[in-house]
Amino acid sequence: MPELIQDKTIFSLLEVSKSIQKTLAERYKSLYWIKAEMNKLNHYTHSGHCYPELVEKQDGKIVAEIRSTLWKADYTRINNNFLKIAQEPLREGITMLFQASISYDPMYGLSLRIVDIDPTFTLGELEKEKLDSIRKLKEEGIYEANKLVSFPMLPKRLAIISVETSKGLSDFYKIINQNPWGYRVECTLFPALLQGDKSIPSIINQLKVIADKIDDFDVVAIIRGGGGEVGLSSYNNYLLARAIAIFPIPVLTGIGHSTNYTVSEMVAYKNAITPSELADFLIQKFHNFSVPIEKATEGIQQLILARFKEERNFLSQMATHIQWIGKRELQTGYTNIQHLQHELNILIKQRFYEHKTLLTHTERIIQLSDPIRLLKRGFSITKVNGKLLQSIDQLSPGDLIQTRVENGEITSTVVRTDPIRGDIKNAE
Repeated sequence: MPELIQDKTIFSLLEVSKSIQKTLAERYKSLYWIKAEMNKLNHYTHSGHCYPELVEKQDGKIVAEIRSTLWKADYTRINNNFLKIAQEPLREGITMLFQASISYDPMYGLSLRIVDIDPTFTLGELEKEKLDSIRKLKEEGIYEANKLVSFPMLPKRLAIISVETSKGLSDFYKIINQNPWGYRVECTLFPALLQGDKSIPSIINQLKVIADKIDDFDVVAIIRGGGGEVGLSSYNNYLLARAIAIFPIPVLTGIGHSTNYTVSEMVAYKNAITPSELADFLIQKFHNFSVPIEKATEGIQQLILARFKEERNFLSQMATHIQWIGKRELQTGYTNIQHLQHELNILIKQRFYEHKTLLTHTERIIQLSDPIRLLKRGFSITKVNGKLLQSIDQLSPGDLIQTRVENGEITSTVVRTDPIRGDIKNAE
């Protein structure tokens, strides 16, 4: 009962709280469908109960907030329904339509007891966010920006945004590092959260880190090991999609699902359904580079072999030709030598005969000129004063002369000289 002090009615806090509790219980007897954003799920694994924090935002600001409870049995049923329809567990960071009762407790205050959540409404809200992000990106003219950047001929230096324990990342590494062609890709991991609202700033921050060392990388890959559409709702976020769209090098996504693409996948340079498919895409880029080179190498080798064969045939023909010409020239030379030798023999013989004839003739002349022979023919040799007498002018009366005949010598004294006038032949 309230107290009366100095004409004032005083109520205790418990009395006021119980009055509120009674009033609300009488006023809100039904279950109500309420739309709100689950800011935090607050799931306690030891009890299985959840105490979600619910908010409503306008222009990015919280305008209403209330606590709620989600008992273990209701949570299990609702979570299974989400897994069946949305293919993802119930999580925080989503806008949802839920059915709840309104209650007030003197100890814990006002709260909502959630008894059901409509997963189809959540999917619809996610689709609205997706379409809104696409509209903004197109209005800014950056929707296709990342697809227009130049893709490297060989994407060898890869910056990876993922979780180190992700199975999708493990599958990616296996294909990249164990490819049978021996292609080498340098992979640098930038760890980040890949699911829930916290994944948005986590991925954006890692993109900023990579941008600060952009010259060290050829492409960026965002790799996640699968999940349903609710789990991927953060990839429809405008800020994350914009960070990918305006990134200066190609961004590749392999976040593991085969249903509708998220906005981040749409604006990325290349989207692969799975990390394994993304790895195959990169390996194909190496194929596109190496196969033409291998074919060109084979073509060059074939051309070289053909050229060598052609040159060998040419050299063989030249060798045969040179050998034939050599033999012909040697034969011609030998024939010429024989001909010259024959001509030389003839010339020598001719010269020998000529010299022999000349010598014979000379010998005859010499023989004919022999004084002894002349003396025998009746000629004589006369000397005067020891000199051969050749002219009457050499003599004077009284000179002694010596006359040589074949069988002796006569000494005479000149009495007189009578010159002969006219030609001797005429005188004769």
